[in-house]
Amino acid sequence: MIIKKILFTTLLFFMSNIVLAQTKGLGSWNTVNLKYTINEKWSFFGEAQLRSLSFYSQFHYHEYKAGVNYKAHPNLLLTLAAGDYDTYKEGGNFKSPKNNDEFRIWPQITLTQSIKRFKIDQRYRAEFRFTSNGYRNRYRYRIGVSYPFGKNNKGYKPFLLNASNEIFFTGKEPYFERNRYQVSLGYKINKQVAVQLGYLHQFDYKINDETGRDFLQLGLYIELSSNTKNKNKPRL
Repeated sequence: MIIKKILFTTLLFFMSNIVLAQTKGLGSWNTVNLKYTINEKWSFFGEAQLRSLSFYSQFHYHEYKAGVNYKAHPNLLLTLAAGDYDTYKEGGNFKSPKNNDEFRIWPQITLTQSIKRFKIDQRYRAEFRFTSNGYRNRYRYRIGVSYPFGKNNKGYKPFLLNASNEIFFTGKEPYFERNRYQVSLGYKINKQVAVQLGYLHQFDYKINDETGRDFLQLGLYIELSSNTKNKNKPRL
């Protein structure tokens, strides 16, 4: 009963923030993520994002990234990734000249812990940023909690409720750059494909790259593995 109240309260908060954001200018945040698992230790991923400052208008940002994951422990994931991140001027779709054209390399550590059906994750990321405005370092810390629910479907719960908060800071003044929080609801169509609907809000402090305060998030997540590939092979 308590869990249902928490879920209901979270969903009300989620919907009220979207309605409130619409009056201030709700942007869009679209993600496609592909992950390929080789074995219990190693996996690869690729991701593309497209963002707009208005609701599917004034597209101002896109990124492409790829990386490798190594599962050093059931609760410890090590990641090394790189990507291209481009920010355009406000007031139009991909309006030139760009505010920022960036190549980024980032190692990351993710720690996870389960408390009953809740999963808590902590993410530590260091970013080495080669931007059109010069080289910069940045550090990010995110804490999140997720809760799967719904009727079991072939060994997994179809729905996933997420909430997270992330801070961005640097080694130079002003040390604090950004605070970003989000809530989302995911639906697992099958073991390989999931979709996500969410709301994201961020507060920027003297930041000079990607802008925007409120976003409606849409995501498509695909997970493949060598085991899946072998299962799909016809038997001779």
